[in-house]
Amino acid sequence: MANVAPSKKNSSDEPLLSPALLAQLERMELVSRKIFRGRMKGERRSKRKGQSVEFADFRNYVAGDDLRFIDWNMYARLDKLFLKLFMEEEDLHFYTLIDVSPSMQFGSPTKFQYAKQLAGALGYIGLCRADRVKIEALDGSRNSNAPTLRGRSSLWQLVDHLERMESKSTVSMTEAVKAFCLRNTGKGILVLITDLMDKSGYEEALKYLVARDLDIYLIHVLSQEEIDPDINGDLKLVDCEDQDIAEISVSQRLIDRYKQTLGSFIEQARDFSSRRGIVYTMTSTERSVDRLVSRYLRQRGLVR
Repeated sequence: MANVAPSKKNSSDEPLLSPALLAQLERMELVSRKIFRGRMKGERRSKRKGQSVEFADFRNYVAGDDLRFIDWNMYARLDKLFLKLFMEEEDLHFYTLIDVSPSMQFGSPTKFQYAKQLAGALGYIGLCRADRVKIEALDGSRNSNAPTLRGRSSLWQLVDHLERMESKSTVSMTEAVKAFCLRNTGKGILVLITDLMDKSGYEEALKYLVARDLDIYLIHVLSQEEIDPDINGDLKLVDCEDQDIAEISVSQRLIDRYKQTLGSFIEQARDFSSRRGIVYTMTSTERSVDRLVSRYLRQRGLVR
């Protein structure tokens, strides 16, 4: 499926992340469905028992355990050795990959602008919880200039990086994801924001990410013009990515067929994702980012 209509530029002068949205995001937290070992102590409570200062539980001592964590008071009362366990605080890698192919420039607002705002919103949640946040463009670069950020004071760097990001890549999604996987080895949450409009397909790209054992969320972004096109008459459509031309006569029958094909495409993407443990969410650019994050992504377990 290819995007064939001309781009509509986003003329809004609104900031990428408004003060009202930032205030709402500060109360949220990113949630991983998997347990990952971080390199530094963060602000999130791990499901894994560790060696921090907050007591969690006991377990029986086994040969080789650290004697410093034996509870000698329990030994005096029960004549058995028990080890004290503590809740461990851990940090998290949070990656966001933004599709920067020309098709993302379609719509009003453009899908690309919407993707940047969503990436910024999720990234700020991670910064507020001292996670390691990295937002990358899916452009196939071997050497990414995307900074790894930590702490809410890094917000200005995150916004500056997003505002500098451009949508002009002609690399296939598979090649771009390969390049990302070679550059990054950290475990954690990965959010892929894309319209999935790649003539070579998206399946291989998603398989590469699944092989990395990441906690993957796929945000499928479509413009309202793509979901419910308002066109008629004889048109010449030019593919914005490879300049392919198609001449069509638009009728209600053709519109109905298009909507049926789009519905099948969405269902196939949802099914392909769910069978591989990827959380799939389809959204229109008409849905506000704050509503998407606070309602739909909360329901799907990415934030709380």
